[in-house]
This record gives sequence, structure tokens and C-alpha cells, in this order.
Amino acid sequence: MKKKQIVAAALGAAMAAALAACGESPNARGGDDALVLAAVPAEASEELEASFEPVVAALEHELGREVTFEAVSSNSGVIEAQVSERVDIAVYGAFSYFLASTRADVTPVAVDVLGPGMDPGVPAYGVVPAGSDITSLGDAAGADVCFTDPASTTGYLAPAAGLIEAGVDPEADVSPTYAGGHDTALSSMLAGDCDLAFAAATFVDVLLPARGELDPDEVEVVWESSVVPGPPFVVGNWLDEELRTQITDALTSYDAVSAAEAGFCEGAEQPAPEPWGDVAGEPSCMWGGTGAYAFVPTDDAAYDPIREICEVTEAEVCTEGD
Repeated sequence: MKKKQIVAAALGAAMAAALAACGESPNARGGDDALVLAAVPAEASEELEASFEPVVAALEHELGREVTFEAVSSNSGVIEAQVSERVDIAVYGAFSYFLASTRADVTPVAVDVLGPGMDPGVPAYGVVPAGSDITSLGDAAGADVCFTDPASTTGYLAPAAGLIEAGVDPEADVSPTYAGGHDTALSSMLAGDCDLAFAAATFVDVLLPARGELDPDEVEVVWESSVVPGPPFVVGNWLDEELRTQITDALTSYDAVSAAEAGFCEGAEQPAPEPWGDVAGEPSCMWGGTGAYAFVPTDDAAYDPIREICEVTEAEVCTEGD
């Protein structure tokens, strides 16, 4: 019972922060037919915007209309913008989609995969500086901990559950800091601002090492969650069905390599990474904020694991948006 109450409290903190924070919500469109695509700050906003430029180019090419991109300051900012129908297409984490689905008229249509033949979703990592005295989450009591955002699945919800499983209350037993992004959580830890950081595995294994911003020898992974449903592209149901289908088709018709072949990242191509097998070394685009290989169709049922957490905890906050 105590464990259930702690989990409920952790979920309550996440929900309260996500719904109470005003955030910076997109509110401007281009032309009358323009669509707005927004994403949360999983990383520095300049990097985020650059990674979505090829996606925007593909959408504009396939839809024949303007698409504007906005990097928003918080998960709650995107959720509120979709509630008020100011953002037509959004990308955010699994728990953020759960929060949005209780308040906004939206549907998930596509999700990233990180390589050919791979399944959607990634685990969350708990990361410490190499040589740290923290060797498991059970050692985290009394530590300064960097999460990403209260509404992030890999940056908060899954780690909170992991801490609870290890007997550590994620609110009372640690000193939490919300860094805003996965890259900033890790950089804050390396700068000595926290003892333990949580982030999606992709940032530790692929993205930051590829940019030269993280040396794998500098850190140790002391915890890994089960696979978390990936961040979906979520489309507003206020758009007509034909347009929603066109958006889904546009997102899933290309991969990072074929997007480069189509000229969607001309001048910014990068070699496809070795794990991509037969296409390794070929010119590719940075394909969304996770450095995905491709986007594949998804649906609401893929996010049932988040609902199951709420069912297990019986947390009232999980139905506050209904």
C-alpha cells in the first residue's frame, strides 16, 4: 500500500506540473492553410529545430502546404496548445501523450524506430559519472538527481517508478532538478550539478557521442528500464480525415536515407550510422529529435502501458483530465 501511495504521489507531481505550468504555447500560423508542428525540448532547441527541418520539408512536399515548426518550452506548453487547437501536429513522450489524450482531441499516427527492422521505443537510463559511488538506484537516497521534465516518460515517469522499486522515494529521498531536456540533464550531471541523471538511452548511446558532446568512458549506466513506448507524432482530430491520412503517409513514406536522396536536408547530410546495416555510410538526414531511421504507423493502443501504470496505482490524478 505504501508503495502504491508513493507511485500515486509521483504521478500526481508529474500531472500537476504538466497541467499547471503555463509553458510557452505556439500561437502563430503562416498562411491560412499552414499547419503547425511543435515538439518538446528533448535537447537544445537549436538542435531540435535543425533535426526537424527535413521532416518539415517532407511534409510540405507531400501535403503541398506550409508547415511551421515550433520548439516549445515544456510538455505542458504543447499539450495546452493542442487543447486549444493551435498545434496541428505534435511530438512528445508517451506519458505526455497520455496527459494530452485526456484533454485534447488528438490521435497518435506515427512513432520513430532507430534502425532498420527495429521496434519502436527505447529504455530509460540512469547515468552517473564514471567512478561514482552510486552503483544502483538503491544508492540514490540523498543524491542530487537530474530528471528532464515532469511529463517525460523516459526522463521522469519510468525513472520514478525505478526509484520506487529500489525503495527510494523520488520526491522525498532525493533532491530533484528538472533540466528540461535529455542532453541538458546529462550535461548538468557532467558539470557536477547532480549525482545521477536520467535520460532516454538514445542520447547516451548514439546522439550525444555522435556530436562529440559525451564520451562514453565518462559515464556509467547504473540502471535501465524496460522499453518505453516511443514519442508519437500526434495529430489533431479537428483536421479532416483525408489530411490526417496524408500527414501519416508523408511521415511514414521516407526514412533518413531516402529523405536525403529526396533533397530534404541538402547540405546537411551525414553518414548513416553503422547499426543501420546495408545503408551504413550512405548520406542521411537527421530525422527528427531522436535521430530516427524512420517513422512507422502507431495508434492509441500502443500507449496502454502508461494507462496500466495508472490502473495499478489507482491515482486520482490519472483521471483529472477527463
